[in-house]
Amino acid sequence: MQLLHPTKRALLQTVVDMLDTNQPDQINSDQVLENSGVSKGSLYHHYNDFPDLMESALVYRFGKYVDVSVQALSQVIKNAKTKEQLIEGIKQVTRDTQSSKMKETRFNRVRILAIAANNERMSKKLGVEQERLTQALADLFRESVERGFGDPAFDPRTIGVLVQAYTMGKVVDDITSVHMDEEKWVYLIDRILETVLFTK
Repeated sequence: MQLLHPTKRALLQTVVDMLDTNQPDQINSDQVLENSGVSKGSLYHHYNDFPDLMESALVYRFGKYVDVSVQALSQVIKNAKTKEQLIEGIKQVTRDTQSSKMKETRFNRVRILAIAANNERMSKKLGVEQERLTQALADLFRESVERGFGDPAFDPRTIGVLVQAYTMGKVVDDITSVHMDEEKWVYLIDRILETVLFTK
């Protein structure tokens, strides 16, 4: 968002903030213009139409959740002096991302995917963002391999997809009335780290 024109950024940030407390269909252009202090002419100068702005805000929200994990994992890899330190750091990130406290975040990402499934323009935007996120995670695994920590037998892109898949997949448990034991879930992920991706 930092590379955007200030007015375009203000519009986008306004919608992103409004989405914290509203569903997309509860937000209209008049509310956004009032909250942002931007004129209608400027909105249509920077975006094709109001749905274009809304789609851009949803795509941004979709990516920002993963960006937090990417930044945390990047710090873990940067600071780890041994494979054991790396694994312990990743385990902590796992506990943060898999927590039941992140349930609404997971639901939000699924909702955004559902909206994009029926919207070709948004699907293209989301596809670009998804590729960026997958590449970021793939690069982190590649870096861990270069440092002698990760198993070079695994394709970094595949690992990038796997990490996102098990996080998004937890929605399957989030939605049920009888939940699995959260510690058993993170234990399974820990074992995959220790015995498959970063074998000791």
